[in-house]
Amino acid sequence: MGAAADRELEAIVLATDPVSRERIAGLSARERAIRVAKRVGASKVTVVDDPAQLETLTPASALLVIRADQLVHTPLVQPLVDRELPHDGVAIAVVPENPAVTDLTVGSYAGAFIATGAMAKAAVHALAGGDDTFVASVAEPLRVPHGAIARAPIRTAEERRTAQRVLYRILIKPQDNAITRYLYRPVSFPLTRLLVWTPITPNQISYLVAALVAVGCWFTAHRSMTMALVGTVIVLVASYVDCCDGEVARVKLLSSRFGAWIDTIVDELSTIGYMVAIGWHCHLYFGPRYFGDLPIDPWTTAIAVSCVTLVWCVYCIYYNIIVAVGSANSQDYVGRFEVVPGTQPNSVKLAPAAAKAIATKEPLPQPLEWLATYAPYLVRRDFISWIAVLLVALHWTHITFAAFVAGGLVSFVILTIDHIKLRSLRRSVVRRGMLLEAP
Repeated sequence: MGAAADRELEAIVLATDPVSRERIAGLSARERAIRVAKRVGASKVTVVDDPAQLETLTPASALLVIRADQLVHTPLVQPLVDRELPHDGVAIAVVPENPAVTDLTVGSYAGAFIATGAMAKAAVHALAGGDDTFVASVAEPLRVPHGAIARAPIRTAEERRTAQRVLYRILIKPQDNAITRYLYRPVSFPLTRLLVWTPITPNQISYLVAALVAVGCWFTAHRSMTMALVGTVIVLVASYVDCCDGEVARVKLLSSRFGAWIDTIVDELSTIGYMVAIGWHCHLYFGPRYFGDLPIDPWTTAIAVSCVTLVWCVYCIYYNIIVAVGSANSQDYVGRFEVVPGTQPNSVKLAPAAAKAIATKEPLPQPLEWLATYAPYLVRRDFISWIAVLLVALHWTHITFAAFVAGGLVSFVILTIDHIKLRSLRRSVVRRGMLLEAP
């Protein structure tokens, strides 16, 4: 209804059925329904354990009702909240085509609805007889298909196991590259499945990652190759744990902008911290005369240069995703933008530019095709973490450090070019006297 934007939205969670206390992935069905309601903007959530509670309720101008005798997730009610409704209207969530679970028929009521105005008051009075009864009494409700992974029955042990498997499908992120998908997620998924049953929060996991990286960097910044290897392995372990904070947040509906920024800051400081640590190890192990009698210490100079390039790269990345993309996730970085029409008169907005295929007369040789496909992964932090362990195990710590320095310089050039183009594009919009909409 775009209704949440213009009217106060309150929610009722129907938890009269004992099955609402069943826990799925660390949360009871009722608690999950409460968090879903708050996530879509409900200012007040009332949990109804006894129908008698309904007698004293006076709903706001918009009322969201969620039944908690099933597993529910945000896509069940988000489409309802996003729809426009008349003042005295009702919108019900219905089963879409190809639902994640097939216990209900396509188009049937799925256990959530929104009512506004007089219909909200009528809903409260009728809910004692059940939400199904109220929905059936509405002449022509707006029927809104729910999204993917929105609900699942949980009455039997088998249904609860199925519901949990369905819920865990939200952990699969489309932004994940092949390295993350095949090297990291197979380990982080089982760990997340354990963590969701504990009181540990996503932010606490981020703090643990920061502590692990700090310990790993301390070990690495010693002359001993063994210490450097131990430290590098600890940093790799931290990379695996780092996958879990976002996964726990998605499963337990604990995502927040603060948490996203904590995760982001820890990630970037981890990269810079390990680069400094491995560089200092090289300074101690190989010595300032490793490359001959130079007027400067090559290791400390390279550390200083790399700190500057990496900090600049971080600035370019986050200027891009905050100002142009509207995200806190560095995986959402966009290299090239184009100007597209906005939603208001004389306004435009920036959108990712469509990739242009490079036409060739003949297929690329197999080695070049492989390089074009997989080379972008070789400069990613998750791949470098594994390569660092291998190189340090071979006592090639100077190669590890050189890779960080080279990667920082290459990233510096690429990101600087992207940044200049983005700034230039934004200035060109302003010069034309047009309004540039926020992402």
